Amino acid sequence: MLSYETIPVTPFEQNCSLIWCTDTLDAALIDPGGDLEQLLARVQHHGLTLRHIWVTHAHIDHAGAVGALAQALNLPITGPHRGDQFWIDLLPTQGARYGFENAQTFVPTRWLVDGDEVALGPHTLLVRHCPGHTPGHVIFYSESLNRAFVGDVLFAGSIGRTDFPQGDHDTLIRSITERLWPLGDDTIFIPGHGPESSFGRERQTNPYVGGT
Repeated sequence: MLSYETIPVTPFEQNCSLIWCTDTLDAALIDPGGDLEQLLARVQHHGLTLRHIWVTHAHIDHAGAVGALAQALNLPITGPHRGDQFWIDLLPTQGARYGFENAQTFVPTRWLVDGDEVALGPHTLLVRHCPGHTPGHVIFYSESLNRAFVGDVLFAGSIGRTDFPQGDHDTLIRSITERLWPLGDDTIFIPGHGPESSFGRERQTNPYVGGT
């Protein structure tokens, strides 16, 4: 089976997710934005072998440490969608602006598109392309775990910002209603910031997408 731990990192309190197969102890980090010593300490705590880096999108708080981690441990980088090349190219500039000393560009080992799958041990997670917050944003969904790792697409009581370059509000709303809601009301999601919620709860109560 799969298990996971949410580890807030960086001054932005970004939810990096450590996910692993309990049989093989193979693990992936989703959005290692920074604080690598803290993240690797949690990997060691659980007795895991880190095999993958998965990236939802390339904003600095989610991707600031991706290049350094991949280089240090010779790990493959999976994601995001090619639409985020713009943001990957800006990582050093973002890093200098926000105090991320080791932020660097990277070349994904594998770009993702809607409908792809990623594997961890014998388990697979579905990839959905969910643009709007950034053009190349993706999410990872595990049916067996009943969890979706959604980055900055959706939050408990809110949605991702669309006032950054290449953001688009209408596109984001379509991503939520057409790509997230079909995964099921009982699906729990882990957002890029803040507490977990369910798609059903957000459909009922979220002021930005409630009733959609």
